[in-house]
Amino acid sequence: MEDPNAKKQQIIGILKEKSVLKQKVFDNTFASFCNVKDILKLLSRDVNSNLGNIDPRIKLEYTDRSSFDAQIKVAGDILLFSMHSNIFQFDREHPAWKTPYIQKNKFNAYSGIINIYNFLADSFKYSRLDDLGYLIARIFINHENQYFVEGKRQMGMLFTNYGSEEISKASLQIIIETAIQYSLEFDLLVPPYDTVKIATVGQVEAKIQHSRIITGKRLGFQFNSDDVLLDNSTGT
Repeated sequence: MEDPNAKKQQIIGILKEKSVLKQKVFDNTFASFCNVKDILKLLSRDVNSNLGNIDPRIKLEYTDRSSFDAQIKVAGDILLFSMHSNIFQFDREHPAWKTPYIQKNKFNAYSGIINIYNFLADSFKYSRLDDLGYLIARIFINHENQYFVEGKRQMGMLFTNYGSEEISKASLQIIIETAIQYSLEFDLLVPPYDTVKIATVGQVEAKIQHSRIITGKRLGFQFNSDDVLLDNSTGT
């Protein structure tokens, strides 16, 4: 017969090992997210002071939305920074598993996530709830404060030191500035004619009232997975 205390000891073991680990990951990720907020706030102040007496509509506007969300408006774009409150493990197909850092210790694969989304500012201004936004980067942070960044082209090329470099304000500054630059260069394209050649009366009425024709950067064009560059050390 199975030892009646065996299950209880297994539960205690999991709590001591994995649950404590996840709490440490959360604490590290939240600390970095607080740094993200500080950087966004200071960056807005610094950039605006250097813009001088220019069209106020292009100035940066920082908004602290909640404990886990912050945004910065940059001209016609909004970058939304969102920390997930849960802790994740990379799926078994993820290239991160090929890194020596995770292979030597599977617990290094548990990470918190900070997502960076790019939206059009008008989508929020006019409450266009069907408009599209794009995930342009996500930052993974683990129990040792090691970090890994997945992102669209420019983002993925900057970080190849997973397991040998702790997240810092300096690295977060680079990530944020790169994300802003990418968003500014990522233009809104005219949708293909065939996707907008027919409209319902309701759509037109909604457009008149709220400008709710669905809009998003690269509208009508596939946002290909081959635009993503992962850590070069994975060999992918």
